[in-house]
Amino acid sequence: MVWLRVCLLVLPVLLLPGTATAGSPTGSHAVQTPYTPQQVVFDFYLDDPAKINGALYWIRALINPLLDDPYGYAPEMLDIKVVVHGTEIVTLARRNEARYRDAVQRMRYYDSLGVQFKVCGLAARDYGYTTTDFQDFVEVVPSAITELAHWQLQGYALITPVVPEKKYSIEEIR
Repeated sequence: MVWLRVCLLVLPVLLLPGTATAGSPTGSHAVQTPYTPQQVVFDFYLDDPAKINGALYWIRALINPLLDDPYGYAPEMLDIKVVVHGTEIVTLARRNEARYRDAVQRMRYYDSLGVQFKVCGLAARDYGYTTTDFQDFVEVVPSAITELAHWQLQGYALITPVVPEKKYSIEEIR
């Protein structure tokens, strides 16, 4: 009886014009979501410092579409914070700059666009760092978790990058 009711509810929808091709390649199309200036806090807690490069792509994926047409927002219209408290904290230490040069250069570039990088004070102490051990664009905050909660309570969207181990190239799985 339940199955019959479901069929009677779903059948008319399936018979609507265009329903059968909605997911087909000929039915696909690009849309321009009406994005507004963003307030985002990124939660960087990575299990390998090298994954900082992959996590930084998440920032790029947020910023580039908003700066480009059709949106054309100026960088100062975006409010982006990155809270660092995983193993990637070592990439922000001045003494490790040569080892993580590419990542540091990218973070400096994002800093020039107004992205704020914040390091967890608790994690910094665990790693034996003091405030002066970090790059000049870094702010040390009391606690990553408290900082993340603070910005979320201010209305910021939380984004936590997931950076898996890459097993296949795009060409291999395409």
